[in-house]
Amino acid sequence: MSQQVIAGQDHAPTKGVNSSDALQADTKPKSEQHLGFITLSVMLATIMQALDTTIANVALPHMQGSMGATQDQISWVLTSYIVAAAIFMPLTGFLTARLGRKRVFMWAVVGFTIASMLCGAAQNLEQIVLFRLLQGVFGASLVPLSQSVLLDSYPPERHGSAMALWGVGVMVGPILGPSLGGWLTEYYNWRWVFYINLPFGLLAWFGLAAYVKETPLDHSRKFDLLGFAMLSLAIGALQMLLDRGESLDWFSSREIVIEAIIAGMAFYLFVAHIFTHKHPFIEPGLFKDRNFSVGLIFIFIIGIILLATMALLPPFMQNLLGYPVIDVGYLLAPRGVGTMIAMMTVGKLAGKVDVRYQIFLGLMLTILSLWEMTGFNTNITGWDIVRTGIIQGLGLGFIFVPLSTITFATLAAKYRNEGTALFSLMRNIGSSIGISVVITYLAQHTQMNHAVFADYIHPFSFALQHAVDVHAVDLSTTQGMALLNAEVNRQAATLAYLQDFRLMMWVTLSAVPLVFLLKGVHKKSKH
Repeated sequence: MSQQVIAGQDHAPTKGVNSSDALQADTKPKSEQHLGFITLSVMLATIMQALDTTIANVALPHMQGSMGATQDQISWVLTSYIVAAAIFMPLTGFLTARLGRKRVFMWAVVGFTIASMLCGAAQNLEQIVLFRLLQGVFGASLVPLSQSVLLDSYPPERHGSAMALWGVGVMVGPILGPSLGGWLTEYYNWRWVFYINLPFGLLAWFGLAAYVKETPLDHSRKFDLLGFAMLSLAIGALQMLLDRGESLDWFSSREIVIEAIIAGMAFYLFVAHIFTHKHPFIEPGLFKDRNFSVGLIFIFIIGIILLATMALLPPFMQNLLGYPVIDVGYLLAPRGVGTMIAMMTVGKLAGKVDVRYQIFLGLMLTILSLWEMTGFNTNITGWDIVRTGIIQGLGLGFIFVPLSTITFATLAAKYRNEGTALFSLMRNIGSSIGISVVITYLAQHTQMNHAVFADYIHPFSFALQHAVDVHAVDLSTTQGMALLNAEVNRQAATLAYLQDFRLMMWVTLSAVPLVFLLKGVHKKSKH
């Protein structure tokens, strides 16, 4: 498919440029065994990076005590990684064109692994923030490069199976991250959440060195410094705004207002620049492909759902249901199992069932799980968490892999490295926005619900009078009033969580019309 698209371009590829023919000649594996080793190598790199998006979150309180840092200071451990990864991810396309995809991939694995070891060995806050920054710089290209390697290694009719394997690392990594991070922190030390990357990094590096072929170089590619600077400024300011907004009370803070203005102005200048510059940082031709453009909007919405749910469930289970952190990890793990089952099923269905039907099924399952979660209360069992988690995992699995396949099905091969970088970037930005929105929504609605519930606490309330009569609460003592207020807080927070789940259900519903904008692709392509 992509070969036919690129062949129809207005100009023939020049010597040294990543044409589809050259790409196929240089990257096509020699055998099924060779293909298997390539898949394993890039999967290891993907899992290593995907795990680190969430695994450190659980260890933050332990890091805070070890480093003697405040809550605001320790949050920079997460912020530095997120901002660095977001800024350097769009650079993937240019670096692979000038240096070669294999070379960039291998250096990224080496840099990420070394930075992980340095994070584990850090002795103070300044060191760990710096090393997490390096982790973000080197890790930015791992996921998009792994996706582009698999798309080029597998023939078009097997792209569905390839994306199913790739999706296991991308989707399951963030889901299992908190569970693994909690277990390592509980039984070993918070430093092991970083040291665990060493075996993944070593195996991935050896596999890439032995089995992945280098791509042709394009020395004619010019670096658009202004375009990169404007995009980096926009992304960096946006990520800072999202990460620090909740703690600074959003737009009541001068810092947040400044970051919003910088992000808006820089993005406007970037868009104006790429459509007027002769050699823009990101080729506008990318967005002429309808499936790719719709796919970017789609993955942005899925990014919101993917990590926002994982940001809400652990505190809901710990603070309101009373589960210890280890049990929280165990009860959330089946969500990842559901995702893996869906992805393996999608791999079997590749080329047999229209991917748009699979995406629609995934959306319906995700909506069903979120609708069930709006009925949660403080008396639910662990099975309720597991059941809804499996359904949601199945739904996300049926969305993510077919969406990854159809987004790149008609995109020209020369745009693949840039395209996969933008695809991952939109997913990450969606996740950042989703987490910020649901946490803010939770805090605001907890206060609003508390005010509403407090209106029912008056001498004429039959429920309150009954509680006093059965000695469940004693309003004549300070302790009794405190217990009553704590229960009002608990119920207000519970309703706020349910309102968050309902919000995410409506967000998922908003993605349904996008299915009808995607163009169907042939089950098989000539190549």
